Amino acid sequence: MRRMLPLISSHPGGRSALTCRYRCGDACFHEVPNTSDNAYVGDVIAGALSRRNVLRASAVVTVAAATGAAAAGQGAPLAQAAEATAAAARHGNGPATGKAARGLRFTAVAPNTTDAVTVPEGYAQNVVIKWGDPILRGAPAFDADRQSAKAQAGQFGYNNDFLSLLPLPGEPGRQLLVANHEYTDEVLMFAGYDPANPTREQVEIAWAAHGLSVVAVQGEWKSGKLTAVGRHHLNRRLTATSEFRLTGPAAGSELLRTSADRTGTKVLGTLNNCAGGTTPWGTTLHGEENFNQYFANGGSVTEPVAAARLKRYGIAGADSERKWERFDRRFDVAREPNEVNRFGWVVELDPYDPHSTPRKRTALGRFKHEAAQPRLTADGRPVVYMGDDEKFDYFYKFVSSKRMMRGTSRAAREHNLTLLDEGTLYVAKLTGDSPAAEIDGSGKLPSDGEFDGSGEWIPLADSGPGGRKKSFVEGMTAEEVYVFTRQAADKVGATKMDRPEDVEPSPRTGRVYIALTNNSDRGKEGKAAADEANPRNLNKHGQVLELAEYGNNPLSTRFAWRLFLVCGDPEDPATYFSGFPKEQVSPISCPDNVAFDPHGNLWISTDGNALGSHDGLFGVATSGERRGEVKQFLTMPSGAETCGPIIQDRRVLVSVQHPGEKDGASVEKPASIWPDGPGKMVRPAVVSVWRKDGGNIGV
Repeated sequence: MRRMLPLISSHPGGRSALTCRYRCGDACFHEVPNTSDNAYVGDVIAGALSRRNVLRASAVVTVAAATGAAAAGQGAPLAQAAEATAAAARHGNGPATGKAARGLRFTAVAPNTTDAVTVPEGYAQNVVIKWGDPILRGAPAFDADRQSAKAQAGQFGYNNDFLSLLPLPGEPGRQLLVANHEYTDEVLMFAGYDPANPTREQVEIAWAAHGLSVVAVQGEWKSGKLTAVGRHHLNRRLTATSEFRLTGPAAGSELLRTSADRTGTKVLGTLNNCAGGTTPWGTTLHGEENFNQYFANGGSVTEPVAAARLKRYGIAGADSERKWERFDRRFDVAREPNEVNRFGWVVELDPYDPHSTPRKRTALGRFKHEAAQPRLTADGRPVVYMGDDEKFDYFYKFVSSKRMMRGTSRAAREHNLTLLDEGTLYVAKLTGDSPAAEIDGSGKLPSDGEFDGSGEWIPLADSGPGGRKKSFVEGMTAEEVYVFTRQAADKVGATKMDRPEDVEPSPRTGRVYIALTNNSDRGKEGKAAADEANPRNLNKHGQVLELAEYGNNPLSTRFAWRLFLVCGDPEDPATYFSGFPKEQVSPISCPDNVAFDPHGNLWISTDGNALGSHDGLFGVATSGERRGEVKQFLTMPSGAETCGPIIQDRRVLVSVQHPGEKDGASVEKPASIWPDGPGKMVRPAVVSVWRKDGGNIGV
């Protein structure tokens, strides 16, 4: 029998202390912001709607019966097959036979700690673009010893995360790459960096290294190689000082007005952009996540209502980690109490218009947005699914009241840029369908053989034309619901989850997959114990939840759910792979970003692998007899996290985020030599992977 892999790190998952410090401001070591007494999944089980009834209805529904869900017709047979063909494996009828699912036919990469991007046998790779590469006209080549804010504002930013590839009509072989730049590792960027006394120059470079990048890329015809096209007319950098616009029902609110912006509609910058989404109308969505860490002096606010609002978003203490408040008063909540309310939104960018002003969509609510990915209803209305990445926080969806216009005319584009300003915001409440006594915190499956249940979408607020808005939360105005969405969700009894991060609806079945990364506080004294959706105490490895809207209709206010994966070492009895034989899967820990390939397989990138291996990218079949078979496709260099996966027919694209981010590392003492070798600065980058023979990925 294979020996269980060792656990590492005293920090949550396998993260280093350096990562916790710079990425999220040591969020896991602060008091959990959600102190509500809301129920956890499994607390209330009486009258639960059977998961099987809803999933069966989802599998056989027609488009007409569903009154929505454009994917229902093509997705129904796949959903039905998933139920039937996975049954044998779930009931212990031995190992699956035959080939891996189409798209996953590669030799799995073994867990390792190599300081490189390790890919399967027969595959090749190249670095597409890395921190500091010039993308705008006039921007200089990267020189760490001569870096300036002006140079950085024209160069690819730091710690790339979410990626999107969009077509470039009329330019054969070219696509448009959009990237988030989540945060900065100043200790790995500046030689001799003093965290207690950063210089203005260092701070301004960091401002310029945050934000978003848009850059054209050229594909090589015979392979999946991509190279950046410098100085293309659509290339763009947006930073912590670029202009953004607040739109939707909270725009102009007194809660969003500052001394620099009396209108409450104009914001400088976007911060901590983590994952995101790509819309059917050709824009990109970017989630502002751990924005709280950039703001200082929350602890000095004593007015009870204001203090409670700040505390619920994790804003406390005195100095911030990066000390930005010393150089710009807007980062000091004691001096500018509303500036912090202008972050924590979903940003929409039009990559095809380099002169457009990106918009922060207040109708989608304010919290620590990990991602935002839409699907369309049958009549063309976008529905956006979103997770709030914090221990014991919530899962949301937004249903637009407006229909998408087809085509690329100016009228269509202008109309579609208003779709996310009007509609209804919901939060999820989940119920388990197993007796509470069967969920004991060990991860043992309940007697029905699955962790599963039902749920409902609870409305929080609605917005419409002419500035109309309505709150469904007693004691809160609509503007308060949108700006303080966490507190609104607390009031209506939403279900606390284990760090809901990236969310992705399947383009084939319409089912929604939610990465729940981990929660090492589950089951601790004074904290909630395990429940059916979060079945393990001291949860270091996380799980992936699969959600089916009733009738496969995204307009529905009811859904069924089940755990698709319970991650960790396959030798651990507390793991679960949709019933697939454990001896045939790759070990996976801490799921973070998720994406789909052209064959309907789910791909999962990890953050903080707690199994002794570097983070990686994994593919897993969602249907057929191989449902639940996890296969590792690549691993990261030392200290790096896998982000932003894109899986096309002939290439896989990933962000290599924070390489070398290990405890004790610095510019003078690097913990990695990736990507340029010894003596060179460690640099986050985007990597493309392809088959050496030019064939399609995994077939």
